[in-house]
Amino acid sequence: MSDYKNFTMNFGPQHPAAHGVLRLILEMDGEVIRSADPHIGLLHRATEKLAESKPYNQNIGYMDRLDYVSMMCNEHAYVLAIEDIMKLDIPERSKYIRVMFDEITRILNHLLWLGAHALDIGAMSVFLYAFREREDLMDCYEAVSGTRMHATYYRPGGVAKDLPNIMPKYMLNKNQNLDQVEKLNYNREGSLLDFIDSFIDRFPKNVDEYENLLTDNRIWKQRTVGIGVVSPDRAIDLGFTGPMLRGSGVEWDLRKKEPYEIYKNLEFDIPVGTEGDSYDRYLVRMQEMRESAKIIKQCCDWLKNDNGDFISSNNKIAPPDRDDMKENMESLIHHFKLFSEGYCLPVGETYKCVEAPKGEFGIYMISDGANKPYRLKIRAPGFPHLASLDEMAKGHMLSDVVTIIGTQDIVFGEIDR
Repeated sequence: MSDYKNFTMNFGPQHPAAHGVLRLILEMDGEVIRSADPHIGLLHRATEKLAESKPYNQNIGYMDRLDYVSMMCNEHAYVLAIEDIMKLDIPERSKYIRVMFDEITRILNHLLWLGAHALDIGAMSVFLYAFREREDLMDCYEAVSGTRMHATYYRPGGVAKDLPNIMPKYMLNKNQNLDQVEKLNYNREGSLLDFIDSFIDRFPKNVDEYENLLTDNRIWKQRTVGIGVVSPDRAIDLGFTGPMLRGSGVEWDLRKKEPYEIYKNLEFDIPVGTEGDSYDRYLVRMQEMRESAKIIKQCCDWLKNDNGDFISSNNKIAPPDRDDMKENMESLIHHFKLFSEGYCLPVGETYKCVEAPKGEFGIYMISDGANKPYRLKIRAPGFPHLASLDEMAKGHMLSDVVTIIGTQDIVFGEIDR
C-alpha cells in the first residue's frame, strides 16, 4: 500500500460528541492522531467580567450557568468565598442542606456523563436509564428552588428557603388515568426528605443495572481499556482534579483532605483507579455515585431530627420573612435595598474551592469594600483536563478522540466562561 499522506481535520464545533462548542484541529496520519489542537472561546460569555459589574447577591445565578450540569456545586464555592471574607458563620442545618444537594448534584452530573459517554461510544440504552433517575433528582431541585436546572438556591449565610414539608405531585390529565397518576405519586406522599430517602433506597439497584449493561461488556471494554492512559505523576503535573486524578490512582478529594462544611462528620470512601485509563475513570465515577448516596442518606437522617435555621440571622445579608415584608414597611424597604443594592464586603481577598463532580471548582475573589467584587477569577476543573487532550489522544485512532472527550466529562460553560 502507498503511504498515507498526513492531513488536517476539523472536528467540530458542531459535532454531537463534543459536549459543547469545541473545535479540534486534528493532524491525522491515516486514522491515527498525530496532534490535537483544541480551539475554545466559542461559548465565551465573560462571566468573570460580568460578575465584577454586579452586586454580590446578583452573581449567584451566573454560577449555575458555568458548568450547567453541576449547578449547586458552583454556587457553593461562590457563597463560601463571600462568607470567608465576611467571616460569617452559618447555621448547622444549612450546612447539611448544602452538602446533601452537593451530592445530589454529583449524582446528577455523573448520570448525564454516563448517558452521554455511553451514547458517544455506541450504547443507547444507558442514556435512557440514566435520565429516568435524573428526573427524580431534578424534581428535588424544583421542590426547593422552583426551577429544575439553574436553581440559585444557595445564599451567603445559608440557603434561600427551608426544605418543603410537601413534595409536589403529578396532577390528573388527559394522557394518564387515575391509576397511572397514583403510581407516579406513590413516593411523593410525604416531605422532600421522605422522597429523597425513597430514591436513595432504590438507587444502588439502578447503578447495578448500568453496570450490568457496561462493566463486563466486551465492546465497552474494547473502547475504554487502555485508552487515554495518564500516569499518577503526569496527572498531578497536568493539574488534574476529581475523577480524572483519582482514576490515575491519586487519592485526592477535597471533601477528605481539606474538609469544608460538615464533610468531616460523614462517613464515605474515596474510590481510586489503578491503570489511569478511560475504563478506570468510568469505574471511579460509578463508585462515586454509590458513595454520594451514602452521604445523602446520612444528611437526610440528620435533617429529619433538626429544626434549626436554614439561613443566618444576620440582617445584613439575610432577607426579611416574606409575610413580614408584605405587611411591614421597614421590611419592604430592607428587602428592596438588599436585592437592588446588595451589601458591601470588608476589604480582603480569598480563594475557596469545593470538590465539584468534575474536580476542584474554585473562586478567587478580591473585595475593595464595595458592593461588588473588585476581581473574580474562576478555577474551572475542566480547563486543565481539556488542555491535556493532545497528550491523551496522540497515537490513538480518530474514534478514540470521542472516548477521551467523554471520559474527561467536558462541559464548555465553565471552560469558556
